[in-house]
Amino acid sequence: MSEEPLPRSSQSVAAALAETGVQGQVRVLPASTRTAVEAAQALGSEVGAIANSLVFICDGVPLLVMTSGSHRVDTKALADRLKRGKIHRASPEQVRAATGQAIGGVAPVGHPARVETVVDEALADYPVLWASAGTPNSVFPTVYTELLALTQGRSVKVD
Repeated sequence: MSEEPLPRSSQSVAAALAETGVQGQVRVLPASTRTAVEAAQALGSEVGAIANSLVFICDGVPLLVMTSGSHRVDTKALADRLKRGKIHRASPEQVRAATGQAIGGVAPVGHPARVETVVDEALADYPVLWASAGTPNSVFPTVYTELLALTQGRSVKVD
């Protein structure tokens, strides 16, 4: 049985993972993983173990926030914690420009250039995390410390 090739957006994620020595492989699922609830259902995982990739604009530049699927980002509190200006959600065009990926499939890696990243400290509570791999139905497994290293991110409380 031959496997179908990964979608183009997932190929860049898989390449970035391989380049950094990550063992988890990109998986394409038959069901959507566009939302944390959909991803958790498709994977048989807790919603909190889904590492949502949300792109915001902060001080005029993209900010990737990796948050637990069970949390909402409190942009005011996050701006205060980061000692930064106002944070607001990026438009779909801004998301694609920053990451090369569409909303619902944004991965923590595989972008055209590095995007400043913060990682929700609540994700440390889960032994296995699932992050998007560039499309609305592709994911890869990781762990908290690996996610921090992959993204060169900063651990922050985001809710």
